[in-house]
Amino acid sequence: MTGVAVGDLVLHVDGSKPISPASVEAVLKICDQAEDQYGSGPLVVHVSGAPQPGWTTDVSVGLLTKWERAVRRLEHLGRITVAVAADVCGGTAFELLLATDVRIAVTGASFVVTSGGDATWPGMALYRLARQGTGAPLRKAALLGTVIAAEAAVAAGLIDIVVDEADEAVVAITAASATVSGKELAIRRRLMLDAPQQSFEDALGSHLAACDRALRRATA
Repeated sequence: MTGVAVGDLVLHVDGSKPISPASVEAVLKICDQAEDQYGSGPLVVHVSGAPQPGWTTDVSVGLLTKWERAVRRLEHLGRITVAVAADVCGGTAFELLLATDVRIAVTGASFVVTSGGDATWPGMALYRLARQGTGAPLRKAALLGTVIAAEAAVAAGLIDIVVDEADEAVVAITAASATVSGKELAIRRRLMLDAPQQSFEDALGSHLAACDRALRRATA
């Protein structure tokens, strides 16, 4: 098993499986489908599972580079992305969750920064974790590999909502995104992702360019 399965704009990720060429290909395939398919509905990523010790045995820097590029591509799709987390989420499951726009946790879900031997894995999940959330639970998780409960993840800004059943929440997001332009969504996401590392002066030009684009679209 690859740990990643593709459906009709639905991606199932088993975080207990290590990164593999097949898992990279599966993420790229769902991105292709999301870009080719007409409409503005969300891409839903179901994540669960965390890897066991020794998962890095067949992992190389070259494979990690391909994986990170695939995750980055999903993160920048011109379509809203939704993660639905169940049980414990680590490894590829946690990494893909951090690359989505909206995160839903099913009651009982928890999150962990995977161990890479004698310390937590120093992959890009740490980068996204530092940019997206705050608070002691996240620092402890990043440094010590402690588990983040769903409620603590909500309080830290990592998860949007905890629900017993995710279907209703996904339907609501689908309805909210029905009239949103994918290209325009991607522009606004990019502005938000860049904001934490830019000064006002550096950000101003990009935001004014986006505003100019919006004004032109409104009068077209």
